[in-house]
Amino acid sequence: MTEIGAVIDAQAAVRLSRRPGAIAARLAALGEWLRRHTGLIHAMQWSIVAAYAFFVAVPAFLPLPADDAHWYNSLAVLAQWLFWGLWWPSVILSMFVLGRTWCGLFCPEGVLTEAASRHGLGRAVPRWLKWAGWPFVVFALTTVFGQLVSVYQYPAATMLVLGGSTLAAVGVGLVYGRGKRVWCRHLCPVNGVFAVLSRLSPLHYRVDTAAWSVNVARIRVHPVNCAPLVRIRRMTGPSECHMCARCSGLHGAIALAARSPNHEVATLDASAARAWDAALIVFGMIGLALGAFEWSAMSAFVSLRSAAITLVVDHGPAWLLANNAPWWLLTNYPEVHDVFTWLDGALIIGWIVCTALLIGGWLCLWLAVAARSLRGAWRSNAFALAYALTPLAGAGLLVGLSGLSATLAHGEGLRLAWLPLARAALLILGGAWSVWLAQQQIGMRVGGTRRVLALSAVAMAIAGVLAAWVPFVFRVI
Repeated sequence: MTEIGAVIDAQAAVRLSRRPGAIAARLAALGEWLRRHTGLIHAMQWSIVAAYAFFVAVPAFLPLPADDAHWYNSLAVLAQWLFWGLWWPSVILSMFVLGRTWCGLFCPEGVLTEAASRHGLGRAVPRWLKWAGWPFVVFALTTVFGQLVSVYQYPAATMLVLGGSTLAAVGVGLVYGRGKRVWCRHLCPVNGVFAVLSRLSPLHYRVDTAAWSVNVARIRVHPVNCAPLVRIRRMTGPSECHMCARCSGLHGAIALAARSPNHEVATLDASAARAWDAALIVFGMIGLALGAFEWSAMSAFVSLRSAAITLVVDHGPAWLLANNAPWWLLTNYPEVHDVFTWLDGALIIGWIVCTALLIGGWLCLWLAVAARSLRGAWRSNAFALAYALTPLAGAGLLVGLSGLSATLAHGEGLRLAWLPLARAALLILGGAWSVWLAQQQIGMRVGGTRRVLALSAVAMAIAGVLAAWVPFVFRVI
């Protein structure tokens, strides 16, 4: 593209924002800056890949850190801090603020799978890979498996889960697509989570369809490779967009812009709601995640385990009490006295799944009650209302991930006396935000008494989730 063409694109991008003012112009210009500096971005991305590979692989081959190890004298503890104490909570939080910018500009798996796809077989994406249920299924399987191998606690487990995911991403890239991120679009374990959370992002690449129609044959544009396979012209939100800025200024119709973080969910048409997204929010991000974070903090789990051991001792089968499972299947680190028996594994899976079904069932019940108060098909209304729970789901993920951060801080001699109140405040804020989004959705569909009844049902659903978080929120390390 010529310099004149680049200037035209930049000027067109700045004019795109319907909100006049310096902020809109600066956002559009930022998108153009990112598009023009792909070399700098690529260098940064490969630096992240190198650091990621080092901190995933190297600590796994070192001795386990001593009880008094710190981040400054143990690579394994430093890696724990980087991955689970800082990186993962920050990525979740970034979805609320920057959309999927992490995916487009920083994610090492995205970089690797796209690079592999440039030199792979280039096959078309098969129908089975496009199944809409994959985001829920892979998130659920990864979450449960991570608990069985104690992914947050041990470097070998971290390498197994993160490294295995990365190798799978490279493998998919070598087979499917041509310079695309097929893995990210369909099989990444957190693709669905990121897609849901980014609906609340105040930033997105806005598409002006009218400008597109006018300028498509008039403005000479730069070539665009949309790696996550988004239909750019039809893009209405950031849930699928990786915010990589490659399409900024395209046809003078696309620019980085601000929007209300509530708009997409609050105005969601029931017919556009996806059942698998609703399942991911209700049973996955809320139910399954709560079970995964809470099982080790619940005295009820300890009591259940004791009763189960007694039952097995009395009646068998004895093999359930064996601790001979390999570390890559169940936690097995006898040197630090942390070994799971087959019974432990079964109980953990059962606890997480039952929690997901119990909490998810509670939410489904009240969402159905609320949906039946609204006009239209109640199932579609219930699916749409599930999106309103996104802030609560995101807050729960942040609160759950704070558990390891608190444990690591405790190991460094820090006492976070304020943490329980901060957790409670975050969950209450997420619940209040969800109520507000539900109120906006309900208000578009019905008024009067039916509106009050529907909103009350949603509030009951949220109250149950908040109550379920209490044992974790106020746990003592």
